[in-house]
Amino acid sequence: MTGVGGNDRGRPSRSTQDQLRRDRRGERGGERGGERRGDRPTTAPRAAYPGDFTGTPELTYAPNPDGQPDPGEIVWTWVPFEEDYTQGKDRPVLVVGHDLPWLLALMLTSKDHDRDKEDEARRGRYWVDIGSGAWDSRGRPSEVRVDRILRVDAVAVRREGAVLDQKTFELVAEAVRTHR
Repeated sequence: MTGVGGNDRGRPSRSTQDQLRRDRRGERGGERGGERRGDRPTTAPRAAYPGDFTGTPELTYAPNPDGQPDPGEIVWTWVPFEEDYTQGKDRPVLVVGHDLPWLLALMLTSKDHDRDKEDEARRGRYWVDIGSGAWDSRGRPSEVRVDRILRVDAVAVRREGAVLDQKTFELVAEAVRTHR
């Protein structure tokens, strides 16, 4: 399916991506907020966070080794806290789609939520195990949260971590559809 400014892989065309990147740099003067990575809160990027994505996105597996974040790739970026979008921290996220001009992503954690699964579900939080990969320098197994879909500014992505295999991506996508 090809959309306005897109291609048949469900992602924005290269010219659209380049224009979005130029526009974002102009809005933010080329600066990036929250350059630190880790558990300490960081400040929000200069562009205001519009809030989490609330619809059911078209989930697309389309990794591409082009240096740009694509669906199916795990990248590092600033993630706002749910209770206060002006605060957050750097963490890995799985890119799952687009809501132009934003990427759509799911946050990862190395914390095991299997032990508190019922409590998490009561709070409306659902997690899927995805194993370990190059996104975690210590090789710890990770989980991805499937009920909260983040909007991510592609310019704010700091580095690519890895490509998730398609089978695991499809399991995550099914869980997202289940919990929307």
